[in-house]
Amino acid sequence: MVDLLSKAREYANIELLARQMVEGFITGLHKSPYHGFSVEFAEHRLYNEGESTRHIDWKVFAKTDRLYTKRYEEETNLRCQILLDNSPTMYFPKNDNNLENGKIRFSILAAACLSYMLQRQRDAIGITTFGDDIEWQSPIKSTPKHIHNLFLQLHKMLEQTPPQKHSAIAHVIHLMADKIHRRSLVVIFSDMLERKQDLDAIFSALKHLKHKHHEVLIFNVQDKKKEYDFLYENRLYEFVDVETNEKIILNPSTIRTEYQNQETQRIYQLKLKSGQFKIDFVEVDIAKGIDQVLLPYLIKRASMK
Repeated sequence: MVDLLSKAREYANIELLARQMVEGFITGLHKSPYHGFSVEFAEHRLYNEGESTRHIDWKVFAKTDRLYTKRYEEETNLRCQILLDNSPTMYFPKNDNNLENGKIRFSILAAACLSYMLQRQRDAIGITTFGDDIEWQSPIKSTPKHIHNLFLQLHKMLEQTPPQKHSAIAHVIHLMADKIHRRSLVVIFSDMLERKQDLDAIFSALKHLKHKHHEVLIFNVQDKKKEYDFLYENRLYEFVDVETNEKIILNPSTIRTEYQNQETQRIYQLKLKSGQFKIDFVEVDIAKGIDQVLLPYLIKRASMK
């Protein structure tokens, strides 16, 4: 993922980068055990006996010996709302092995890739960024002009500095549950960290989304090496809370075991409660590739047909 992140600085057009990443993923997908999860499922559907043969794709028939009909925009009704956590904790790590602002940069590029894939599948997409409140929100559309505007906004975010606002995930999700009036797939990119650390409040908000009949897919974005494994050199470090500026000096090795135990319990609770509410919860490591986002999305997309 480091190479992809460094490329983001070289490309003036995030749309071009997203296209390259998605096309590379699709090429690999066709060669993998998951080759059945091709994006073609959103562009074609199996022919049902008795239907008109007008829209049968004979090229696909020649390759697969199966009858598929071409799908058109009015036949696809998936609406996808991406929530992008833009709070200070998402700007970690900084200036570390070219992963500057690692979590937010990864999430921005992942959102761009999903936007491109949704456009390819003729589905509608909207993006909302948030910290302690909704910061920016687009409508949910599928037009080329709309998608292009989303790419422009995401590209601007690549160059921004960390905001000074804390995260209020539960508050924002409640707001979105009231704002999204049509059944949608809600995709959340977040480290699921907020000042109060109140998981009950977060899942009360997620339950609000589910009550409105939305499907929810959470990508829990982490720098696993530092935020879970807590791998630092055996020396003193000054740790700074990015939301409160509280500082503490310690040797990470003295608290590593206790820290990992607490983090393991936190992730376990997130997974457990997600399962109880039938929410897809996916752990994402920013040091790895974009397939850890795109493949779960395709699986979720297929299950909603």
